[in-house]
Amino acid sequence: MSTVLLVDDDPDNLWALQLALESGGHHVLLAQNGAQALRLVLHEIPMLIVTDWQMPEMDGAELCRRVRCQPAFARMPIVMLSAMAEPDADPHCWSAFFRKPADLNELLRVVNSFVAARLTSVAAHPSTENRVPARWQPVDERCWP
Repeated sequence: MSTVLLVDDDPDNLWALQLALESGGHHVLLAQNGAQALRLVLHEIPMLIVTDWQMPEMDGAELCRRVRCQPAFARMPIVMLSAMAEPDADPHCWSAFFRKPADLNELLRVVNSFVAARLTSVAAHPSTENRVPARWQPVDERCWP
């Protein structure tokens, strides 16, 4: 079971998306704005984030920028949802964009593919459990830009 952080200021959207993600086998963490989501990311590390664009306090685009600034989360997939069209001019830092109302089957397919890719990349890097402890440890390239 993977953990997905779902961020939206509309309770109806949160409820519908939570049901869809949980029916797909995901554990869902909920946040009502970007600031609350950022605090959650620091305490419970999700596999990916699904966020609305326009929210009070901190919008989805700012949440994306702040998450990407953290080396440990730089490669975390972020799915952006918005009633507006995806902007062309701004360099965006999200992994996928869906215009509301999003097709839930397509959204789940994209979420599952991102989770599978993350699980595959974690499995491809052998764990350090069997290594002899050393004073100096190599930097994990997944956590460093």
